[in-house]
Amino acid sequence: MVAAPCARRLARRSHSALLAALTVLLLQTLVVWNFSSLDSGAGERLGGAAAGGAEQPPPAPSPRRERRDLPAEPAAARGGGGGGGRGGRGPPARARAGGAGEPRAQQLASRGALPPRALDPHPSLLITLETQDGYFSHRPKEKVRTDSNNENSVPKDFENVDNSNFAPRTQKQKPELAKKPLSRQKELLKRKLEQEKGKGPSFPGRGANEVLPPGEGAAGNSSRGKEASRQPHARKSGGSSPEVKYDQLPKCDISGREAISALSRSKSKHCRQEIGETYCRHKLGLLMPEKVTRFCPLEGKANKNVQWDEDSVEYMLANPVRIAFVLVVHGRASRQLQRMFKAIYHKDHFYYIHVDKRSNYLHRQVLQFARQYSNVRVTPWRMATIWGGASLLATYLQSMRDLLEMTDWPWDFFINLSAADYPIRTNDQLVAFLSRYRDMNFLKSHGRDNARFIRKQGLDRLFLECDAHMWRLGDRRIPEGIAVDGGSDWFLLNRKFVEYVTFSTDDLVTKMKQFYSYTLLPAESFFHTVLENSPHCDTMVDNNLRITNWNRKLGCKCQYKHIVDWCGCSPNDFKPQDFHRFQTARPTFFARKFEAVVNQEIIGQLDYYLYGNYPAGTPGLRSYWENVYDEPDGIQSLSDVALTLYHSFARLGLRRAETSLHTDGENSCRYYPMGHPASVHLYFLADRFQGFLIKHHATNLAVSKLETLETWVMPKKVFKIASPPSDFGRLQFSEVGTDWDAKERLFRNFGGLLGPMDEPVGMQKWGKGPNVTVTVVWVDPVNVIAATYDILIESTAEFTHYKPPLNLPLRPGVWTVKILHHWVPVAETKFLVAPLTFSNRQPIKQEEALKLHSGPPRGAYMEQSFQSLNPVLSLPVSPAQVEQARRNAASTGAALEHWLDSLAGSMWTAMDVCATGPTACPVMQACSQTAWSSFSPDPKSELGAVKPDGRLR
Repeated sequence: MVAAPCARRLARRSHSALLAALTVLLLQTLVVWNFSSLDSGAGERLGGAAAGGAEQPPPAPSPRRERRDLPAEPAAARGGGGGGGRGGRGPPARARAGGAGEPRAQQLASRGALPPRALDPHPSLLITLETQDGYFSHRPKEKVRTDSNNENSVPKDFENVDNSNFAPRTQKQKPELAKKPLSRQKELLKRKLEQEKGKGPSFPGRGANEVLPPGEGAAGNSSRGKEASRQPHARKSGGSSPEVKYDQLPKCDISGREAISALSRSKSKHCRQEIGETYCRHKLGLLMPEKVTRFCPLEGKANKNVQWDEDSVEYMLANPVRIAFVLVVHGRASRQLQRMFKAIYHKDHFYYIHVDKRSNYLHRQVLQFARQYSNVRVTPWRMATIWGGASLLATYLQSMRDLLEMTDWPWDFFINLSAADYPIRTNDQLVAFLSRYRDMNFLKSHGRDNARFIRKQGLDRLFLECDAHMWRLGDRRIPEGIAVDGGSDWFLLNRKFVEYVTFSTDDLVTKMKQFYSYTLLPAESFFHTVLENSPHCDTMVDNNLRITNWNRKLGCKCQYKHIVDWCGCSPNDFKPQDFHRFQTARPTFFARKFEAVVNQEIIGQLDYYLYGNYPAGTPGLRSYWENVYDEPDGIQSLSDVALTLYHSFARLGLRRAETSLHTDGENSCRYYPMGHPASVHLYFLADRFQGFLIKHHATNLAVSKLETLETWVMPKKVFKIASPPSDFGRLQFSEVGTDWDAKERLFRNFGGLLGPMDEPVGMQKWGKGPNVTVTVVWVDPVNVIAATYDILIESTAEFTHYKPPLNLPLRPGVWTVKILHHWVPVAETKFLVAPLTFSNRQPIKQEEALKLHSGPPRGAYMEQSFQSLNPVLSLPVSPAQVEQARRNAASTGAALEHWLDSLAGSMWTAMDVCATGPTACPVMQACSQTAWSSFSPDPKSELGAVKPDGRLR
């Protein structure tokens, strides 16, 4: 009788325990799945199908993981959360490189495939990492045609990409807008509109892409500077959507999900007004043409065949064509632009250059060299063109109108080029070919099913460009009566067709200009469609005479989602191993893309192939300089991190001048720094980054006169293989930085200039070999273990990158990233988090310094502590070191500069210093006499007088 109640009580307890265990397991499983959505490389979503959130195929089975166990450690160490993982925003992370399968930590642990620490209360997770050249995506495999001349800026597998994820990749959508039903979103928007109904109207300024009349200055600084000037005090968060505000209420009920999403994400009131007006006009049937007249007498698509004879240049016609080269350029690569210009220049042709409205440094450089030649002109207006934007088509149409109105320029062909292009045949060969086909128009078509192309290109969707973004607003219909075509936005058009497109007021041209004003990538389709349906349709040649380096495996990662509500691709840069592709029998005259900061050797090979070698002893042939800051840009174009380190680099140069050039008893080579840096250049030699060149002002203490110097600082080698070396040999290199370019596989933040509010990415380069698991450990300057995670490296993986979600600010100082295999050190690399001497470009105050330089709140980079690993990794935390870090965090003025310079000096070396002008230091060399200075001779990029044969090169 007593036993039965006891049995029932035991059963109830067992049942409760089972429910509790199942609840815990469910929670752990939800956490695992939640973390599987984290981006492997930069804290963002994967490119391609994963980026858009498209439905994905079932995950591939995970390859067998090698067993990894913790080394023997004290019991106390084992009890504290054990080894590794990723806390902060969740439990420890295991990162898997190369696989497409979903994380299954619990299953792996139950099979004994995970080490013992995977079974602790915070289970390790498996996060898929992107790998390059061993890149595994969720999209179906496609055959990579790297030599394809079929240029398109949208992935071939676009149907597997969900383009409904409109939030910028660096931001999260506002929760209430992302999760609530559509009707609720509309109610929120209406409420915000009603709140503003009584407010007075504002007067928006000139639109970002409005044409500037001749003589009006361009506003703003370079895009690079604006991007760099992120405030260091606020961590980059998902950011909530701005309030929707209008000058006037929209004239219709905005009910479309995509339009509501655009309204919630747009930043300016002017842009929101445009979105509302455009949506309503479209909804009322007042925006898009329903039917367009076709004037082509042919049935189907015309395509003239052309023949190319390498020797045709010898039979030059009596009346050779003259070409108008339209160069649409942006950025800061002025020397690469000048080198390309030098290669295509001839006195018989014409050169019209448009510089992006945000690229003021490049605009100054172009104006300077354009004055030297009567057949070179710069557009008196400038637009801010974006990838996929309608502004690029507007730029081309305005350039065509300008050229046709220049009665002193009798050109026959219009060719568009960028600074990333380079000729692969000579001007004479191009002229001979075009003279033979002077009535033809050369455009590359997509070569696919037309209905599929329309969907892939988003031609059946309505887009609007404002706030430097292409907003998707809804669906639309293709006009009836015409055939829509498209392909590459690089073309060669004859004057007759350009006149037709520019001046015709017929039904086709008028309505196509209206249609393509609200189209994604309009320059990739407008000219094709107009030509194919116009009276000139029989002049189309399906060849744009270019070779483009498409490698969609690397170039199609939806990398433009921060500026366009669609998924796009970008070509890769050519490398020396691609040179054989230029030697083709096809009629091709230009290739793209080229970037001297990525690889200059291939440009040199092409240059020598076309025009022969430079004389022996010519300086600067293997060097490349690119400006990143110029005094007229203003220091507001710099981030506080860059400004802080540029000042420190200049002081390192002055210290070198004093120690290496100064003699006892004399002050002739001693200096005191004055003002902000005047310019900064990146310096490359033989395609290797050699550091920064800082031009700065200083007072010579001997004569009390101001001099201008240039200092060269080079980063020290920080990647170190373990000693004694491990028997693990797959790791080739490791680096930490920001702005990881997964397409070109490098950090765009050259030199890795990081501050307390930056979010660093760890990158590893691997050789081929068996599947292995490695452990990555991040250690801060006082030996606090900030993060640790595992990466499963598959046999074909070549690059992995991961951004641990560290709590900010990071503690300033030299950080270490260790890589271990079976808990045996393999290698380590170091990086500097610089303390800031400037805040908002003003000297930092103590209160701000304490906030930025004291490390994360409560000293925790993540929610989970990894202090139990310190004895395992022999990383003692010294109280004296912690106290010194605390005192450093409160320093300002000279003490702060001294701390910063000691850190910078441990990671950078002042290689040399020179004078740009007169100097009182007798042993100081002139910058123009050095091989490294930005004032050094650079004949390959320098533009001089026109030679007797009409060329510059």
